[in-house]
Amino acid sequence: MRMSKGVEAALHCCVVMHWLDGRPVTSAQLAEFFALPPAYLQKTLRALVSDGVAHAARGQAGGFTLARAAESISLMDVVSAVEGREAAFQCEEIRLDGRSGTLGSRSGPCAIAHAMHRAELTYRRALMAESVADVADQTGSGVRDRTVAALV
Repeated sequence: MRMSKGVEAALHCCVVMHWLDGRPVTSAQLAEFFALPPAYLQKTLRALVSDGVAHAARGQAGGFTLARAAESISLMDVVSAVEGREAAFQCEEIRLDGRSGTLGSRSGPCAIAHAMHRAELTYRRALMAESVADVADQTGSGVRDRTVAALV
């Protein structure tokens, strides 16, 4: 399964927001820090806000912050905000079309769809088990300290 670059950007931004401990950071600051196009990152951050992962405040002291504790934001929350919640595999039931439809039973679930959905459930559970705080904690304190210093 391939995820968009927006997922990577969103996860990095969430880690940075966690490290900033409630201090707002602008999309322009984050775009410059990660060398990303500002409009692209703004769209990604808006997806996080729309899904309740981040909060946006306007004004001179405004910017983005996490909407809740990083320990309660799973990697799946971020992936869902950016990519959506639709299943990755969409069974079109092609086994029932054409000549293949005459070869087997038309009843019962498609074994391929069942296997793909099991695999997706496994990957979603793994992403739900990891939080933004977990990932942030795996990064060295030196990186955290230099990042915070660069953005405040």
